[in-house]
Amino acid sequence: MRAGNAVHRVRPGGPRSSRARVTLVATLVVGALLGAALVATAVALRAAIEGHFTETAARVARHVAVSASKGRLPDPLPADDGVLLIQVVSDPGGEVVAATAPLRGKAPISRLRSGDEDNRVDGRVCRDDDVLSGCAIIVGFEVVTETYGDVTVYAAVPEPWLLSSGLLPGALAALGSVLLALVAWGIWRTVGRTLAPVARIEAEMADITASDLARRVPVPDTGDEIERLARTINATLDRLERSVDQQRGFVADASHELRTPITGLRTRLELALDDPEDGDLLETVRYALSDTDRLHRVVEDLLALARLDSGVEPGRVPLDLAELVEGELARREPRVPVRTDLEPGVRVVGNRLQLARALVNLLTNADRHAGAKVGVTVRADRVAGEAVLEVRDDGPGIPDGDRERIFERFTRLDAARSRDAGGSGLGLPIAREIVARHGGLLYVAAGDQPGARFVLRLPLEPDPPEDR
Repeated sequence: MRAGNAVHRVRPGGPRSSRARVTLVATLVVGALLGAALVATAVALRAAIEGHFTETAARVARHVAVSASKGRLPDPLPADDGVLLIQVVSDPGGEVVAATAPLRGKAPISRLRSGDEDNRVDGRVCRDDDVLSGCAIIVGFEVVTETYGDVTVYAAVPEPWLLSSGLLPGALAALGSVLLALVAWGIWRTVGRTLAPVARIEAEMADITASDLARRVPVPDTGDEIERLARTINATLDRLERSVDQQRGFVADASHELRTPITGLRTRLELALDDPEDGDLLETVRYALSDTDRLHRVVEDLLALARLDSGVEPGRVPLDLAELVEGELARREPRVPVRTDLEPGVRVVGNRLQLARALVNLLTNADRHAGAKVGVTVRADRVAGEAVLEVRDDGPGIPDGDRERIFERFTRLDAARSRDAGGSGLGLPIAREIVARHGGLLYVAAGDQPGARFVLRLPLEPDPPEDR
């Protein structure tokens, strides 16, 4: 095991700290919701119990009040519906005129009186004596009787110990604590299983360097976002590896292309300086100028590729492809005659400088390898909605197996693209890159005559919308 892995496991902000943060936040949220639910449960349960006993006391007190309004009550009053604490108290004297056995001879259990418009009394009484130890729910009704005059009938139901002892809140709090602990443990386990693949991905990513881009992160078989993330990372690493390999090859090839003319130029100049009297100065200058021209072409091509690789999109305007070809041909002095067949009105949308460079590269390539002539054709393929430009030469042609390879950077074919021909091996790749950025295609097509036939296809300019 590498020492670096241990560093990844304890690094602040890693998966373990994320796991703790997620667990803490989730536990706090669940705890708040659970606490609110338990409080609501306790309140509802207490209200339900108190409501039940209040209703029982009210029913008994009402029954006794009805009996008192009809005549004399028995002494002692019998228990009614399990309620043992019943008193009939005269108003306003406060004398107990009737009571159940536990309250005979006792002081009034309550002095509560009703309001002006309501003859019902609801309350709670707490005491500690031989009659009541604790608290009771009490309900009374004020009634006018012929026998006792104005009286208040009280019925009291002792509160159950579950309400009076505070056991209910404690039991719910204990239950909530246990549930919250179980939830926290479950979240910790779940988050741990979820983040474990992330930890492995992170550790592998931390070990990947520019010198070892062939490594890939493990892909968990989870079927979720983490698996898709790992696949996306690996796809990104694939593209990065290809890009770095391409860049390294490009730098190596560019270095070689620049080194050769620089070395030749330096050698000629050093020989001329070592022995100024020996040799033809004009010939030395001509060779030096040739090497300088070659350096100039290579540097221009490298700068063009750098601009294309930067991804900057230059401005585009509608162009007539035939006019573009005529303009570039007018500025050239070809080695062999150029025959044209240009259909007017074939318009595309593109950057004039870039498309002109692609055209010049194709013309230069054809001129360099043509035997006696070069042909240029512009036409519109209305069915495909494309503008077609063809550049043909009558040179040695391109073998079928090399028709794609010539578009690779710094590629030359042994016979047709030799170093003596003066090419840098970048003209055709630059042309294809420009065409591709304009949404088109550049390829070598088969021809019915000897030589090479390059076909460039670009989307035609869209027709303007019709006025309605």
